[in-house]
Amino acid sequence: MPMPGKGMLITSMDIDPSDESEFNIWYDREHLAERVAIKGFNEARRWIAVDAKPKYFCTYSTESFEALSSPDYKQALANQTEWSNKLISRFKNMIRVVGRITISRGQGRGGAMAVVRLRPGQADTKALRDKLHQLMDPGMLPGIISMHLIESDPNLSKSLTEPDKPNPGASDWFVLIDGTDIASVRELAQGRFNEAVAPVVSVGTYHLMWDLSKSDL
Repeated sequence: MPMPGKGMLITSMDIDPSDESEFNIWYDREHLAERVAIKGFNEARRWIAVDAKPKYFCTYSTESFEALSSPDYKQALANQTEWSNKLISRFKNMIRVVGRITISRGQGRGGAMAVVRLRPGQADTKALRDKLHQLMDPGMLPGIISMHLIESDPNLSKSLTEPDKPNPGASDWFVLIDGTDIASVRELAQGRFNEAVAPVVSVGTYHLMWDLSKSDL
């Protein structure tokens, strides 16, 4: 399985241009290492939009789904640094997803990624998962390395900036398509994962900025 672990935290946000330089320094010098250091966290991968909104996208994989509601993680959330509180308060259009990695097919990961956001609604989740498992086989597709399904937990997927705001997409699923170039992942995302699978909320493409694993700390 190319994606380590069973749980994933996804965060995505915009930031005002006037705060962007400090935001990136904070992310690269404090925030990623702080999160990866939490017990049960495996790695973090940080992305920037090629054609997507919001602009910044980050994935954190964990050994288990339970690590994302553990005392260690809750303690980290409750004791943010002064710098973190300053920058988090300036996030715009934030998306925060706490979910399970239920499908991960392929071998390795790439530096280009497409994100397909699906809204299963009242669909038969087992049938949908089985269908997606078939569609998420990289096979011999050029430029495609691996694909992963993240199923959001509606109770835990709450914004850090607006935790009490209703979130109609808290139960959405996310297909992450890892590849070697943007054109390949974009074409697959737009051609294979369409409304016939489940209602599509959005499709976006991202370029990998950098990643950090537990062994790097």
